[in-house]
Amino acid sequence: MQILQNKKIVLGITGGIAAYKTPELVRRLKDKGADVRVVMTEGAKAFITPLTLQAVSANSVSDSLLDTQAELAMGHIELAKWADLILIAPATADTIARISNGMANDLLTTICLATSAPIAIAPAMNQQMWHAQVTQENITRLSNRQVNIFGPGSGEQACGDIGMGRMLDVSELVELTCQFFSKNKTPDVQKAQQKLIEQPCIGQHWVITAGPTREAIDPVRYISNHSSGKMGYAIAAAALQAGAKVTLISGPVTISPPENCDLIQVESAQNMHEKALEHGKNATVFVACAAVADYRVANIAEQKIKKSAETMQLNLIKNPDIVADVAALTNKPFTVGFAAETQDIEHYALGKLKRKNLDMIAANNVAIAGQGFNSENNALTVFYTDGKVEIPLASKQNVAQRLVSLIQQTYLKQVN
Repeated sequence: MQILQNKKIVLGITGGIAAYKTPELVRRLKDKGADVRVVMTEGAKAFITPLTLQAVSANSVSDSLLDTQAELAMGHIELAKWADLILIAPATADTIARISNGMANDLLTTICLATSAPIAIAPAMNQQMWHAQVTQENITRLSNRQVNIFGPGSGEQACGDIGMGRMLDVSELVELTCQFFSKNKTPDVQKAQQKLIEQPCIGQHWVITAGPTREAIDPVRYISNHSSGKMGYAIAAAALQAGAKVTLISGPVTISPPENCDLIQVESAQNMHEKALEHGKNATVFVACAAVADYRVANIAEQKIKKSAETMQLNLIKNPDIVADVAALTNKPFTVGFAAETQDIEHYALGKLKRKNLDMIAANNVAIAGQGFNSENNALTVFYTDGKVEIPLASKQNVAQRLVSLIQQTYLKQVN
């Protein structure tokens, strides 16, 4: 027997761009045996037509609380009693707010207030709207009332932003609906499902390099750069938040590492190269955020060099290319490079992307005041095979969260 055989589902569709996916959602639910009746808000009809949903559901579509013919039989009460589940997909921030506050000023919210059936919502909105305090308060309120929260997912959004807020894919919504009705469903399974949605990197191992390297001249002097390590540490924190196991290979910095990461401290580029290859071969994702010295001193003085002549010449030799060597591993991880440039950003970044066999490269202009080295903020242009994404100036924590979401989305496309 099909999992959803004879299950009666009211699908509420609200006014979000993800409404275009709902005909496929109806079809997939019916394929599993469900009887689906669609309720649309006025906003939903701006994105998809009732006729389309009627055709795929084989049922008339309800879209008005004040439909005189439907209300002769108290249509909203009839639907509220008929349903085994009310699934709202997409659920906009506005609809979530109105349901959480018990409003009943359209057909869908009235059904939600009048039903004794369980309700599930699939949030769909801009990432900033999702993270807004009032939205999170509304979600918490609904969760406390045993409303099932399906999602949201993370990735690139219609507005160009990257982050949490996307409606889950149709296949994921169908799977969660099936699991909801499954006799074998347990609270532990529900928690595991929600955790996987909230932490999409669970089961992945991310290796991240961060900070500068120091190339010794003598026992007291070295060559280095202005990297603070803040960007790499922020990426490590964002990857941990997304559920990944994180190995952080760090040059000398003065900031504390994120809790629960595996910190490996190194000094020189050669030290970092050794550790990167050792751990990179077992990584899912490798992010080369460290500002690695391109050259090292050929002959390091054993004792402090005394000041004598007016000039001093240092003979430098090239350091190994860490990210290129990781990308050349037999079982290479999804490899992300960084390009800190002061001019011709796109030209140099695309050159490195191709030359070093990278999957993605994040470029930033360190010549601009207020971003990059030793700053609290950053802005990135991320290049990959299918194009590029701009991550505008924001705190390094915010930029890191958006970059991790983009890496995860692109990685999944590659492996699937």
